[in-house]
Amino acid sequence: MIIFYDGNCPLCNAEMQHLKRADVDHKITLEDLNADDFSERFPAIDKQNAMDLLHAQTDKGQMIYGLDVTYQAWRTVGKYRWLKIIRLPVIRFFADHAYTFFAKYRHHISRFLMPKAQCSNGQCNIKSKGEK
Repeated sequence: MIIFYDGNCPLCNAEMQHLKRADVDHKITLEDLNADDFSERFPAIDKQNAMDLLHAQTDKGQMIYGLDVTYQAWRTVGKYRWLKIIRLPVIRFFADHAYTFFAKYRHHISRFLMPKAQCSNGQCNIKSKGEK
């Protein structure tokens, strides 16, 4: 599975790094949409659409989006099985709308929740309280 994510978003980056640490069998590849050569390596991926909504490609070549990516990724690494609840029909509707809101405002939310985090080129520095 290849996940295309915004490495300059502190919350997104933290989630992907957490996922990668859980991926002991190396089943997931992370691709930062901000990489200089992203468009050359993945011409079929519309970068702006992928910035607006999390994209992934399964091992079988199928594209999946949004919370389906999150659910499938954690399922692939065998963690957080309870996440299947976000794919139940009634909950799915609300979860997808909440995700769409998060995706749109992820940088604002990150600045609010992680005010000292700074990301560039897929690398984030999270400063501790009191550090300048």
